[in-house]
Amino acid sequence: MEKGNVILGVDVSKNTLDFCCARRGIHIRTGNDSKGFALLGKWCRQEGIDLKATLFVLEYTGGYEYRFLQYCQSRGYRYCRIPGMEIKRSMGMVRGKSDRADSFRIGRYGEEKSARLDPEKPLNTNFIRLKQLLAFRKRLVRENAGYKTSVKERQTMYPGLRKDELVRISKEKIRANNRYIEKIEREIMEIIQGDQDMQVNYRLITSVKGIGRINACMTIAYTENFTSFTDARKYAVYVGVIPFERTSGISIRGRKRVSHLANKELKQELNQAAKSAIVHDDEIGTYAQRKLECKPYPLVLNNVKFKLILRMFSVVKRKKEYIKNYRSVA
Repeated sequence: MEKGNVILGVDVSKNTLDFCCARRGIHIRTGNDSKGFALLGKWCRQEGIDLKATLFVLEYTGGYEYRFLQYCQSRGYRYCRIPGMEIKRSMGMVRGKSDRADSFRIGRYGEEKSARLDPEKPLNTNFIRLKQLLAFRKRLVRENAGYKTSVKERQTMYPGLRKDELVRISKEKIRANNRYIEKIEREIMEIIQGDQDMQVNYRLITSVKGIGRINACMTIAYTENFTSFTDARKYAVYVGVIPFERTSGISIRGRKRVSHLANKELKQELNQAAKSAIVHDDEIGTYAQRKLECKPYPLVLNNVKFKLILRMFSVVKRKKEYIKNYRSVA
């Protein structure tokens, strides 16, 4: 796929879009809707910008950009999304902040890094929907945890109180949320089972002991069914289970540590998978016990998470379910 000859930085917000061509120092603000997109086209024609030869560079915003991306796809325009932290750290020292200034900085970043920026492939609405459902399910699960804690605390504080309106309401909320969680999980599985490739990979990775339904669905959603991440180590870095060296000269000799720049939701879900694997998988259990003799538990848990990621990517690559004590024949 060819790259754009013109780079337009885009600062995305809920209701507006700021476009800037840093090279020419021109800017326009439009609405984040069909009228705004029409205004963008008119402005580009006036400025002599060929949208077919343009690469839009924007940050991930978690959802506000999807309307604009759908517009780009419908017209065949190229775009590239970059993590906001990467752009921020590339700016050096900056003072002040505004949507116009941010669009200029994004555009300048795109021009400086144009040699390594590749246009993204078309959005798959299934993955977008999966992420939305999983995120909302997580919110309901956390809400339930809060209600359960509240019920337990009140029952401990007031053991003789037979009728507690707060406990009754909390339990009703828990039951209602459980119904919503079940409904969301059914829709998640309908999406997985409605796509042949996702269904196959779901079956493969759930054959790995410790990887349950939610971990499998999250892995498929965030790897886009193992297409956006094809290397297990790169995905492990994204999740935050690979340690990095911390040394400098002769004064700093720190231990290797994982980076906080990671998807902590995925990492947290893998915690339960790792704990389950230690209990139910003899090989991983033995491995963990051996490591615990000289390493702290959180570090060993991290090692187990990495093993699970390696196994998931391995079974998908081989197109075979996980086999205990599998040895490849060369």
